[in-house]
Amino acid sequence: MSSFLRLLGRVLAQSSPLKMNVEKLRKMAGSVRTGGKGTMRRKKKAVHKTTTTDDKRLQSTLKRIGVNAIPAIEEVNIFKDDVVIQFINPKVQASIAANTWVVSGTPQTKKLQDILPQIIHQLGPDNLENLKKLAEQFQKQAPGGAAGAVAAAEDDDEVPELVAGETFEAAAEEGHTS
Repeated sequence: MSSFLRLLGRVLAQSSPLKMNVEKLRKMAGSVRTGGKGTMRRKKKAVHKTTTTDDKRLQSTLKRIGVNAIPAIEEVNIFKDDVVIQFINPKVQASIAANTWVVSGTPQTKKLQDILPQIIHQLGPDNLENLKKLAEQFQKQAPGGAAGAVAAAEDDDEVPELVAGETFEAAAEEGHTS
């Protein structure tokens, strides 16, 4: 290649009214190559995306351990202390033999007390302790309100005792007036 540049420089120097600088041509020729002699010039820098390769690698590993898709799951809740990680309409895959569960989707992190009414039937024995802690926190926040309401509810459930000669209605009226 360098002999070609020398020859080109001589021809241009003899035939052209404007003399070309041979050293300048050599510098330009050396800077555009990505490899050695005979390689093409790079037209555009290649941008590699690694996320797709990671995704493909993960999918091939999951296929190797034999995960199967589980259809029609509307919600997945993962309980951690007093926080719940909630997935709505996730893609769920499982391999029982490998003890592997894959949940993919957009997670939302919520406090247990915020979603407790909707998920009370999902709580297992391991989360019962967390539920007790949560109940204690509620009692500490409103010490008189919750305990007073429970005591009043217990008083209403009691049946008044009968005294000879009185009726149920009279005893009930006395219980409400006192």
